[in-house]
Amino acid sequence: MKKFIKIATVVTAAALIFAACGSDSDSATDTTMAEATDTTMAEATSEAFTFTNFTPFEGGTVVNCAPADGGPIKAAWVYVGPINDGGWTQTHDAGRNYVQEQLGDKVITTYKENVPEGPQVEIVIDDLVKDGNTIIFGTSFGFQDAFIASAEKYPNVCFEFATGYTQKNNVSQFYGASEDTKYLSGIAAGAEAPEGAEIGVVAPFAIPEVIRGINGFVLGVQKVNPTATVKVVWTNTWFDPAIERKAAESLISAGVKAIASFQDSPATGEAAKVKGIGWVGYDSDQSVAFKDIWLTASTYDWGPYELAKIQAVIDGTWISGDYYGNLSDNFISIANYGSKVTQETKDLIASERERLTQAPSAEFTGPITAQDGTVKIAEGALPTYGELMSMDYQIKGITTDLPQK
Repeated sequence: MKKFIKIATVVTAAALIFAACGSDSDSATDTTMAEATDTTMAEATSEAFTFTNFTPFEGGTVVNCAPADGGPIKAAWVYVGPINDGGWTQTHDAGRNYVQEQLGDKVITTYKENVPEGPQVEIVIDDLVKDGNTIIFGTSFGFQDAFIASAEKYPNVCFEFATGYTQKNNVSQFYGASEDTKYLSGIAAGAEAPEGAEIGVVAPFAIPEVIRGINGFVLGVQKVNPTATVKVVWTNTWFDPAIERKAAESLISAGVKAIASFQDSPATGEAAKVKGIGWVGYDSDQSVAFKDIWLTASTYDWGPYELAKIQAVIDGTWISGDYYGNLSDNFISIANYGSKVTQETKDLIASERERLTQAPSAEFTGPITAQDGTVKIAEGALPTYGELMSMDYQIKGITTDLPQK
């Protein structure tokens, strides 16, 4: 699926403010920033950045955010968690390292970890710009307001934002169809659990990105275990291993027969390991550390897109837009399987993976019914991109309610 301009309905569903703990890491040395020189899309048709599954924003202009002295590009990443979290932030930092390895002395990369979502983000960005960084990557939903405000303050800096929705001439959005790989991981969970059993999910915040992924997971469960149900515990944190583990333990005590976590750490796996319950992880391959209970996980490869956008800065072709990667360009993938996953299940996942590679989001082909019995996607229909991005309902088969906003 190509990514088109995101619609306003996303804004209401996504208006949440979150919190985490914060600390800084060293920044790179100063680099003089270039003056912003914009070229209209009409003038730059043959020059603007192109990339599979990337759609420039309508009316966007090419932005020159390279240093004026022709020196190395200074690029920074802002993380909500630590770089050794075993999940989301660690995989983002793997993308940063990939960029550094590929570009060598053409780029100087740095990062800030454990940055709380909220006012401190703007302060961190101010420091990064002061240090000469002219392209900055944000990696947590709650950073978005600060990134948009900073983009207005620094029009000669290119901002790349993961999991957001707001358009700005010098802010680009990037993410991908993890609902597809969560669907595939759901097949593994559904096959692991007995017929009609309850499966647990530990989830962070009830925003469309997360809700959409859980719905995809549940559709995967139902593909192989139609009478199974799914119970969700919301933690209201992206990364807090103690809270995540407590949530997992509550689900295990309630009798779930398999469990999934869409959090930033593998703490749910630690709880599942104690009881020998099959576990679907998120962000990273934990098949070695949790070999006895591991099923699989939805994973991301951030590096190639980030490399391409920094190369665009070097080439003078950077432009803002939406990137929504999928299975076809290998932005998302499924991790190695654990020993609990049978060959029959692997074969089914492989078949479904091929189907979704050819038709992203096809798991949401209607009829799709919400918990309250309302048909949200008609029989035979596929959801529009806007409907996917603004998904604010849980599908039938989930036994717990969404938290109050």
